Parts: sequence; structure tokens; C-alpha cells
Amino acid sequence: MSRLFGTDGVRGLANGVLTAELALQLAQAAAVVLGHDRTPDGKRPRAVVARDPRASGEFIAAAVEAGLSSSGIDVYDAGVLPTPAAAYLVADLKADFGVMISASHNPAPDNGIKFFARGGHKLPDEVEDAIEHQLTLEPSRPTGGDVGRIQRFSDAEDRYIVHLLGTLPNRLEGLKVVLDCAHGAASGCSPQVFKDAGAQVYVIGAEPDGLNINDGVGSTHLDELKEAVVAKGADLGIAHDGDADRCLAVDHEGNEVDGDQIMAILALALKESGGLKDDVLVATVMSNLGLKIALRKAGISIRQTAVGDRYVLEEMRDGGYSLGGEQSGHVIFSDFATTGDGVLTGLQIAAQVARTGKTLKELATCMTKLPQVMINVKGVDKTRAATDQGVASAVAAAESELGDTGRVLLRPSGTEPLVRVMVEAADMATAQRICEELAAVVKNRLAIPAELTV
Repeated sequence: MSRLFGTDGVRGLANGVLTAELALQLAQAAAVVLGHDRTPDGKRPRAVVARDPRASGEFIAAAVEAGLSSSGIDVYDAGVLPTPAAAYLVADLKADFGVMISASHNPAPDNGIKFFARGGHKLPDEVEDAIEHQLTLEPSRPTGGDVGRIQRFSDAEDRYIVHLLGTLPNRLEGLKVVLDCAHGAASGCSPQVFKDAGAQVYVIGAEPDGLNINDGVGSTHLDELKEAVVAKGADLGIAHDGDADRCLAVDHEGNEVDGDQIMAILALALKESGGLKDDVLVATVMSNLGLKIALRKAGISIRQTAVGDRYVLEEMRDGGYSLGGEQSGHVIFSDFATTGDGVLTGLQIAAQVARTGKTLKELATCMTKLPQVMINVKGVDKTRAATDQGVASAVAAAESELGDTGRVLLRPSGTEPLVRVMVEAADMATAQRICEELAAVVKNRLAIPAELTV
């Protein structure tokens, strides 16, 4: 039986994979694993529940809250909020755990359930496994005064906004900012906090109807934001995804500024202010080599992790590091958050533009992105990618040719029978050629026989 939890909670087609029944059962299981006994003053365990604005989030939230309260957990229903807001509120309320209902950047028909432990931290694999095992056991069924109660968390968004404003190193007066909220969970709080911080704000993608989340807008669809920034004569644009745990940016000319460039800008700013712990940035193996080269010149080293913000978070917690993230725009400030926060990241980028008087385009020149090509090689035995000698020899030859001017990364997919081949080089033609050559070797060496693919 395959593992129910993926890289970021339980996710799938709402009412297909993720049913109301499964949501209720997951909540009951989580109540046993994450809920603690009554406090010394006799209070029941508490959980924060939030969701993004997908239509299916309404019935899934109802099922989750029913499962929790029927298992003796008091529930704070925080309504529609970004994922990082839910994590923050778990810590702020000193709740026992939290539940976020969202499928992030996925289309509207999908949904997901992720849990936060006490303090707003993501769950380690062993705790997710314990919840999954608990699904096979009887749930807790208290009666009478031991059942949990559900109450609306009416000031949840206000608390989160006050928290975000408290992270700013300086105000944003004089800046024109376009926000693309992906018709998602940040549609209310992101425009409000930027206005409160002093910026002149223009907003797109902030009219969620339950079905339009991430539909042609947000961090995975930047064209509308680019056009809006140029048309409004704005200083920059900020794009969130559906649950606002990531942020990409656009400069005043409409050029994309990705997560690597954002991390470079913020790492340099934190080092300058003395806030970059041990002069270390934590990033995944997918981050552009140009990031490492630029930061090395500034005396900043990079700790690399596997792909996934959970691995970035683990490395940051283990080393006590202050900044980390992914090329996709998950950026984590451990001084202010326990997970990636797109609104927080957007504020910090805007603050640097305001503080320095430089354009975002100028700030982004602190690193030069090397051309990067990736090919997904399908229909191969990904389990042999790390051990096949022919593949290893081809990789070694490519690395020898690239030297210090590029790199090679072969990575088996976590969910599909394919291997991702990624090559960076000093020029696009070289990256394309070497990537295609390696992809051909992987295809020939690791191909699954036709009779086994039927």
C-alpha cells in the first residue's frame, strides 16, 4: 500500500481521492496523535483550522472540524487564510496543532490537508506515519462535556497582519506595488498589509469565487502581472500562489525575478545588517549555480538540501539558520516564520527596494543566472539511475567538460517513472547539447522493456 502522505500533506482530487469521509478520519487520527491530554487547568486540547478559498474547502473544513471536535479537540475556525498564517497562529495561540486545507498552486478541483505541530512546524515523516497508522485503529469518542467545541477565530487575519508589519525593517512609502493574489488565500490580507506598510497598491487576481484559484494568475502564470506592472508604472510586482506560501517578483520593466534571485537579494541584505546566521543560506540542489557563485563572492556559503521546502526547513532548524528557500519562491525567514511565507517575502523584497533606492532590476543583478536546461526522461527504471555505470560515466564526462562553469543533476522523480536531467552551463547552447546527450544515455541505459510497461 502506497503512503497516504506526500511531500506536503495529503493531496488529490476533492471528492475523488480526498473525500469528506477521509478528511473526517484524518482529523480523528490526528486528534489522537497530535492532541494532548487536558492542560493542568482542565482545558481541552486546541487546534487551528484554516483553508484557501476553493469551493471544496468548505465541505472538507466541515469534515475536519467535525472529526476534531468529536475527538475532544477544541477548534478555532480561522476561515480563509494563507498557509503561513495558519502556522503562525498555531504558535501565537500556543495551540496543540493546526490544519491547513489547500492544494497550493494546483487547479481548483484539487485540494489537500496538511498538519502543523505545536509551534507551527511541519510534521516529520514519522509523525505522519503515526497518523496514517492511527487510521486503522478506533478513533477517540468522548462524550458529554469532553467533546470539543468549535468557535470562529474572528481576529485571525488581523493578528497575522500585525505580525507581518512587525517584521519590516523600514516602511514602504513612495513605492507602487502590483499584487497578484492568484484568486487565493492572500486576496484579503496581502493588499491590506502592503497598504498598511505605506505602499501604493494595485491588485489583480483577488476576486476568489471558489473555482478560479490559480486560473491564469499567480506565481505560476506571471504574464498578467508583468503587463500590469508596466501599465501602472509600478516599481515592482509580487505574485503569490493559491495558499500564499511562495512569492515570485517582477521588476519595473516586467522581468521575472525568481526565488533564487530573491534569496540572493535578501541574503546580502541580512548579511549587511548582521542578521544572516553564520553567513549561511539554505537552498535545494535545484537552485541555480549562479546563486552559489554570487554569494560565495560576498562571503556567504550555501547549505544544499533535497528538493522540497520541508528539507530546507529541517536543515534550517538543525543549524539554527535564518534564511532558506527554493527557486520556486518558497522563502523561509526563521526569525519570523516556521514555513515559507509569500506575503512576508514580498514585504521584505519591497522593503529593500524602498531602503536602497535601487530598482528591483538593479538589486537582482547581484547574481547572474546560468542557462539551465531540464529534460524529463520518461519510461525508464528510475531506481537504477544512481547505480548504472554507463550513466555515471556520461555524467562524469559532462562534468569534466563543464568544469567550474556549470553542473549536472540527475534526479529520479518522486511520483512518476522518469528521471529529471538538469544541466547548467555558461551558455544555452552548451547546456542544451549536454542535457540532450545525457538524456539519450539515460533513455538507452535505463529503458523499461516494452513488455513490462503494458
